[in-house]
Amino acid sequence: MVSMKSGSIRLFGLLLAAFAVPVSFGAAADRQQVQAQVLDRNEYLCSNCFFGVSDYYFCFMAGNKVLIGEQRIPTLNWVDNTKNNFTKVHKSWAPWAAPGQSVPLSYDDKDIWVARAGGKDVKLRQDYSRDVFTNAQCRSAVKKTSK
Repeated sequence: MVSMKSGSIRLFGLLLAAFAVPVSFGAAADRQQVQAQVLDRNEYLCSNCFFGVSDYYFCFMAGNKVLIGEQRIPTLNWVDNTKNNFTKVHKSWAPWAAPGQSVPLSYDDKDIWVARAGGKDVKLRQDYSRDVFTNAQCRSAVKKTSK
């Protein structure tokens, strides 16, 4: 009877370890929280869209590091390209608007999170592949790719 208990405990321990290993490799990097300055922003609106995507780019100075984030928003419009008819039913599909020149944000090696009015964070995907800014610091952070 004792050997059966110790065998079940050993099996339970092995199963627990087997489930813990993939979770530990997939753990997210620690998010750094900083007060950042908004340096520049740009947008590429989808015009005359029927289920298209508009792209919004934001550039921040976070300490001594330049962060560039992209927000991709599903878009439905056909008369006025400055509007998105999806935001009437899905409020979180509105583009993020900086509340001022300085904003609190957090970031890891892939994403940036900024607060939206109302408290919910907006997730921006870090993207340094497009030269869409007029600010020199933002432009210097873009990684040029050869074609």
